[in-house]
Amino acid sequence: MPKLFVWLDQHLLTIAAGFLLVFIPLYPKWPLFDILPGYNVRVRLEDILILLVNGYFVFQLLRRRLKLSRAPLLKPILIYLAIGFLSTLSAIFITKTIYPEWIQIAKVYLHWFRRIEYFSLFFIFFFALKKSQQILTYIYLLMLTIFSVSVYGFGQKYLYWPAYSTMNREFSKGIALYLTEHARVLSTFGGHFDLAGYIMITLIPLIIIAFIYEKKLVRYLAALIAILEYWLLILTASRASWIAFIAGITIAFGLLIIKKKFIWIFSRWLFVISFSFFIMLSFGDLSERFSQLFKLEGLKTILLKPFRAPPENGLALNPNLTPQQQLDLVATRTDIPPSTQKNRAKPADVYDDTYEKLQAYLATVSGEVFNVNYSANALKYGLSAGIRMDTLWPNAIHALQRNPLLGTGYSTLVKAKVWEFTIAESTDNDFLRLLGETGLLGFASFMLILYTIIKILWQAFKTTANTLHYALFGSGIAVTIGLLINAVYIDVFEASKIAYTYWSLIGLLLALAAFTQKHDQKSS
Repeated sequence: MPKLFVWLDQHLLTIAAGFLLVFIPLYPKWPLFDILPGYNVRVRLEDILILLVNGYFVFQLLRRRLKLSRAPLLKPILIYLAIGFLSTLSAIFITKTIYPEWIQIAKVYLHWFRRIEYFSLFFIFFFALKKSQQILTYIYLLMLTIFSVSVYGFGQKYLYWPAYSTMNREFSKGIALYLTEHARVLSTFGGHFDLAGYIMITLIPLIIIAFIYEKKLVRYLAALIAILEYWLLILTASRASWIAFIAGITIAFGLLIIKKKFIWIFSRWLFVISFSFFIMLSFGDLSERFSQLFKLEGLKTILLKPFRAPPENGLALNPNLTPQQQLDLVATRTDIPPSTQKNRAKPADVYDDTYEKLQAYLATVSGEVFNVNYSANALKYGLSAGIRMDTLWPNAIHALQRNPLLGTGYSTLVKAKVWEFTIAESTDNDFLRLLGETGLLGFASFMLILYTIIKILWQAFKTTANTLHYALFGSGIAVTIGLLINAVYIDVFEASKIAYTYWSLIGLLLALAAFTQKHDQKSS
């Protein structure tokens, strides 16, 4: 029995990290309880599990089994968290953008602690990797997880499996929803943007492994799972994540030019890009969403007409789940029912009459006439882009102007009045959110973390001769830059499942880089 305890003491963190790597993406966002009354953010099972693993991690630190100073991101993360804390104090006492009541103050510190929770996974996974050979085990676990996420996503799309969304207060209670024909797939995630961001992070290393790794069985398996996952990306219809993927995979192949012959790299990159564009243009709704943004309907129709399959009827919507209709508020232009096409002008990505019903309801309640009109940006670029350009992005810029150094504090950017309690936070541009909430100092300190990651991975990439290792280091750089591209349109670093996955993988990669550096020093 003592031997078992000794073994567990040596390997429990490694096992716990592997479990979290699989569990967090696969477990739906079922809430356990409200952390703040009336707020969208709820405590879920993964929060409890992460807290428990962190408890064990701190216990090991106190026993001096782990040395926290070994973690290369310790200082930049502490700097960012310190500036974030100063921003909260500034918001409460200087700019007074946090209303002085307990629930408002609790909310701003909830967001600060959530960032600590995200970063904690970096430290857990960094110290979980005890030797470089263990990286293969984590890769196999990741491949299993990706495959499972893809299967469940296909089940939602084609087999009427339930979805659990966190896109509004009602959905986030854990209500089972069923996707209509053109609704975007969520899989086990709380929203299609979250799923698309996760796919971008995990798809790039999968593709590189499929071309680079020596073992054929692993390569073929990685290629098969990559194809399934890419199709899932198409089903999310996320333009930002698709662009981030294309940029990221191009960067990953570009880095490999240092290690492989140019023709070998270029031919495989060209194959992946050609395949990606062909699938995107030929199937699914993603091409329709790009056409709304770039106004390419005519050209796309001419080019793709031979490849279009005849439309199929989707499964009927469960009439008892009326909130589900909201999932399709933003959809493709082809979803607009003929009966509504003659109505007043609407954005290309809106096909139902939600706004008209709201207008009629307000008129009935108050007896006044309300004109609910779409903005010029919404009509030109779609409702999704219009909301960002008209409201979310200007709010963040105004917050930065109010306090350039520290911003106006976490969770303050969507409030119309200082005393207003908003039930959710979103800027849909992580750069502007960083600037608006924590100012130039918060922005610079967070970028320092990412710069440090890229610098360490780049040094490890250049020096190692191990094929799998430099494939992973190059993928890590590509994923980080891809996330920054994705962050132009989505709050990716605040989306929990994306943040959990990213910091977990970075923990593993920087640990692997540390082992690589040690090996190189011994060799020399």
